[in-house]
Amino acid sequence: MRILICLLLSCCSLAQAQPAPGAGYPAQPVTIVVGYPPGAGTDVLARLVALRLAKRLGQPFVVENLPGASGMIGASHVAKAAPDGYTLLVAPNTLFLAAHLLPKASTPDVVRAFAPVIQLSQGMLLLAARPGLGVSDAAGLVALARKRPGLSYGSPGSGSPMHIAGELFNRAAGVSITHVPYKGTAPAITDLLGGHIDLIYGVPGSLWPHVQAGKMVALGVVQPTRSTLLPQVPTLEEQGVKGLDVTTWYGMLAPAGTPAPVVARLNREVAAILAEPDVQKEFRAQWEVPVGGSAEDFTRRTRDDYTRAGAIIAEFGIRLD
Repeated sequence: MRILICLLLSCCSLAQAQPAPGAGYPAQPVTIVVGYPPGAGTDVLARLVALRLAKRLGQPFVVENLPGASGMIGASHVAKAAPDGYTLLVAPNTLFLAAHLLPKASTPDVVRAFAPVIQLSQGMLLLAARPGLGVSDAAGLVALARKRPGLSYGSPGSGSPMHIAGELFNRAAGVSITHVPYKGTAPAITDLLGGHIDLIYGVPGSLWPHVQAGKMVALGVVQPTRSTLLPQVPTLEEQGVKGLDVTTWYGMLAPAGTPAPVVARLNREVAAILAEPDVQKEFRAQWEVPVGGSAEDFTRRTRDDYTRAGAIIAEFGIRLD
């Protein structure tokens, strides 16, 4: 009996001695994968966060760029990584759009392959027109589109949030403005400035300098409420074009199965970073509003966006170029 009691006590001691999952994290350098080239928006924000995580947690957080396939090369790498918190992904919401458009064999199951950590930020989309079109607001555009068929809008590619915004505008306003896809925003801007297309959907970082120069006319923001980044620009919603809510965001994800305490630690530390005034200033300089929130909040956001994107892509028959 005495031997049995000693064995039980020994087992209890061993159980108590086992470290909790994630205890001591991070104990080695952490890699943050970005599926886009250095200098891209995703890369800039990832490096801002990585630098401050390293200072707070005492380990290097190294950004590794693995560009290609609409960010899926980097995403696939992280999906296959050990779920220990030492390989993370910073990605835009287009990850959850592209999953519906790229071949299934070449993409991870973005809903099941990742443990969402935190939403880093939210951006916005802007609808702008060439000045020669003669419209200054959404009502003027709708009236012109009904009177003069054949108007066109440019986007950085089929299946992009900008393409989706244009199709939702067509449906909501009861018009048919032709989509012209480009390989990136720059050539679309060039064609609008040259008068080859009439409208463009894009992020303000690309379009606003041209608006300020008088080379574009800002017609509205593609979300339900005005953005604090451009509070002077009304939304398309408040101008009567209802149901348009197409935003951009960046977030941090870990491989599925990453211990909850590690996800919680990362969420807590990144949330604290996003609350720092200098970080908020740097994010806003990139036309991004810091968000934060819980891992559960971000998980719901990714699931909702994935489901909504799939429905929209199916409704409009969107395919990659």
